[in-house]
Amino acid sequence: MSGVLRVGNASGFYGDRSAAWREMLDGGELDVLTGDYLAELTMLILGRDRLRDPSLGYAKTFLRQLEGTLGTALDRGVKIVTNAGGLNPAGLAAAIGALADRLGLPTRIGYVEGDALQRPDALTANAYLGAFGIAACLDAGADVVVTGRVTDASLAVGPAIARFSWGRDDLDALAGATVAGHLIECGAQVTGGNFSFFTELPDGGHRPGFPIAELHPDGSCVLTKHPGTGGAVTVETVTAQLLYEVGGPDYLGPDVVTRLDTVELAADGPDRVRVGGVRGTPPPDTLKVGVNNLGGFRNSMTFVLCGLDIPAKAALVRGQIEEAVGKEGLEFTLARTDHADAADTEAASALLHVHLRDGDRARAGRAFSAAAVELALASYPGCTLTTLPGDATPYGVFTADTVPQDAVEHVAVLPSGERMTIAPPPVTSSAAPRGPQDPPGTPSPASTRRGALGELVGARSGDKGGDANLGVWARTDDTWAWLRGWLTVQRLAELLPETAPLTVERYELPNLRAVNFVIRGLLGQGVAASTRFDPQAKALGELLRSRVVDLPVDLPGGEGGR
Repeated sequence: MSGVLRVGNASGFYGDRSAAWREMLDGGELDVLTGDYLAELTMLILGRDRLRDPSLGYAKTFLRQLEGTLGTALDRGVKIVTNAGGLNPAGLAAAIGALADRLGLPTRIGYVEGDALQRPDALTANAYLGAFGIAACLDAGADVVVTGRVTDASLAVGPAIARFSWGRDDLDALAGATVAGHLIECGAQVTGGNFSFFTELPDGGHRPGFPIAELHPDGSCVLTKHPGTGGAVTVETVTAQLLYEVGGPDYLGPDVVTRLDTVELAADGPDRVRVGGVRGTPPPDTLKVGVNNLGGFRNSMTFVLCGLDIPAKAALVRGQIEEAVGKEGLEFTLARTDHADAADTEAASALLHVHLRDGDRARAGRAFSAAAVELALASYPGCTLTTLPGDATPYGVFTADTVPQDAVEHVAVLPSGERMTIAPPPVTSSAAPRGPQDPPGTPSPASTRRGALGELVGARSGDKGGDANLGVWARTDDTWAWLRGWLTVQRLAELLPETAPLTVERYELPNLRAVNFVIRGLLGQGVAASTRFDPQAKALGELLRSRVVDLPVDLPGGEGGR
């Protein structure tokens, strides 16, 4: 129960920096190196892969990354834990075994399965498993552990369970490790990547290093990175990642409910942030299930509308396209990127995006794109398109479901081949998470100045299925005192009008000087089906920060909280 467990992360998504595995192994001391490859969209991609070839269904890039690093990891005693197994953890484990044999590297491989559910109505259906299966593989001596759909944080929680011998009732420790796992799961996003105040980073955010969590027996940790790598680890970069893709203060997981409102952050030296105070309660009696289905086919064409009469030009195109292919499934979005009295064509132009979704591939394919191209000489003056005619592509629809914890057979397949069933938590809770909080607002300060909201606050946003989250944090205590009363759901609707007709939940996290909004339905049927310009809501926070509002004059902008 003593010592520190150093867990690094080398992948935040399927397609992340390929050199990160080598950088993390060569950059300094580690006990465990994790790789997160799975997202809702990734599961759809892997599902389509497996339709073509049942032997696939895992992240193939991981094998290429492992080929050049497995020997180093074994020499240095670094355990590798990854969810790159996707829909076929057994297949990836076998492929790793073959790779190790070819390289002449005796490797003990374990894997976790049981997340895949039999749903004849779905392309993929996977329960989000917890961390105890990973721990069982490590306890049995695995050098590499492969999983399917576990929670992202479980990749770090599992090694901590194995190192510190935590049980199901060590809820605070499990919650602390869950926070650590959540912080490192997105790779460089906690070390300065996608950071609102990137211009303040030592290297301007040029090439942030990947993160390390130094986990302690009580579940607390220090977030850091290898010396000499880019970016920074500050209270604010950690705050930004902590707000990413979360909902209310009760963060539901298969092993514990983590109370995000208890998280305490403190600077602990250069590029070191101490994370502690985290409290946990029993997990829910259900597991989240991610369900992907093929929704049909989609296609898009973009018209350039230059100069005068932009609305009339857009209306003409709309009528012509609807007459050619029918109205069903069509969506038109006019982006007013044009400027009056512009000196060049691009600055004088707006963009009309035309999307079509349909179950009929032929209609959504060449029939649609050809109808758009045929308008080139028969529509508005200056008619031109940015796209060539093309075939339709399939799109997916993501939905979330739940199943009872005891309805899923969570299995750890040990390096010996023994199959160990992981029992569900003996104690669960059916209590509903705490509800949203929306203050009535506060009177406007007597003296204000016009300025961008982002002068005073940072933001981080992302997607969860068809919903989006938008976390906003204040840089100082005085700014937080103003922000928590000022940024209400109504104010958000005024600043981001597309949220006005939707259900928006608001939660406060005072320890982080932050509010988090969950915007239900903003992304429709999920990223794979969304036709928004920003389909994953990644830029939603920066849009909010760019809005010009009345700022209190006694809250000057500038660097803070580092």
